[in-house]
Amino acid sequence: MAYYNPKYPDTPSLKRAAKRRIPAFAFDYLCGGCHDEIGVAHNAGAFEQVKLQSDLLAPTPEVDLSVELFGQRYAAPFGVAPVGLQGLMWPKAPEILAKAAYQAKLPYVLSTVSSASLETIAEISEGTAWYQLYNPTDAKIREDLMGRIKDAGYKVLVVTVDVPTFGYRPRDIRNGLAMPPKMNLRNIVQMMQCPAWSWQTLLAGVPEMQTLKPYMPKNMPTSELANFMNNTVMGAVDFESLKVIRDNWDGPLVLKGLVNPDDVKQAVALGADAVVLSNHGGRQLDVGESPLDTIQTIKRLYGDKIKLLMDSGVQSGGNVAQAMAMGADFTLLGRTFVYACGAVGHHGGEHAIDMLTQQLTQVMGQLKCPTPTQLPHYLKTGPGVA
Repeated sequence: MAYYNPKYPDTPSLKRAAKRRIPAFAFDYLCGGCHDEIGVAHNAGAFEQVKLQSDLLAPTPEVDLSVELFGQRYAAPFGVAPVGLQGLMWPKAPEILAKAAYQAKLPYVLSTVSSASLETIAEISEGTAWYQLYNPTDAKIREDLMGRIKDAGYKVLVVTVDVPTFGYRPRDIRNGLAMPPKMNLRNIVQMMQCPAWSWQTLLAGVPEMQTLKPYMPKNMPTSELANFMNNTVMGAVDFESLKVIRDNWDGPLVLKGLVNPDDVKQAVALGADAVVLSNHGGRQLDVGESPLDTIQTIKRLYGDKIKLLMDSGVQSGGNVAQAMAMGADFTLLGRTFVYACGAVGHHGGEHAIDMLTQQLTQVMGQLKCPTPTQLPHYLKTGPGVA
């Protein structure tokens, strides 16, 4: 990539810089989890259990990070996960990250509740981005939205299934988080403390859910946004509702948010092409399992029937290698990329991709592993590993 800032060689340093430059209400939304944030900590702790073993006397390989997925060759086994309200956390973050991913030949997954429209991101990514869909309760909205997705040229549809309720997130409750942000005294003070964010927001305009604007009542007060999302955008997801989506989508279909092997079994029966093993980054069920807790079982049962992607807790190139060694075919990262936008602005996507690529290349070189698909051969221990 064209940009790398050595001041920020890892996700923790990006996070610290982003915290200084992003208003607290937006930063809390990004980094926080639900309830006591046990799930966030467990995701990170699960990676600490995964150990890889080098093969140091083997011939030194030329490391090739590229992998094939859905008939496409990607430059590395990671992409940008869907993150809602990205433009609230850093102005134009969806556009920044979509452009960087496209240039690096990696997938960018656009959230339904993004601050950029699906048409804008499709143009920036020249049709290479993926689209993340919540199942609308209104059949007409679903039909129209899926028509727009197809017309814009998206090839991969990612349906999020792990949000049957709004997550109980104390940070957001305390902050009174809304989109656009509420103009109370506390939030105004936080904005004033972040001049770069405030100036860039002024230039970009107040962030709104651009893809959903055509379906929102005009002049809808922000206090009604949660009801609109719950009653219109985020409908219940079950096998029968997913069949409707499967029947109306010809491309690769990915179900995001599964950790239970029985759910993956149903995904196979549905005809899904892949699942994203995920607990929503610890933002929905605080006492739930980490994807690493179940991936070995799922790989053994269904790895030859469906592609296994993984997110939640992935923060580094080393984590990407660990996830792949445990059985993932591909990985997605969310917070790291948005932290990078907060830390270095419009170069955030480039920096994060370069950083992760360097980290992963070093780990694989140290293992003497030539390709990501061979990483399972270097697994020593991990959750569920006998």
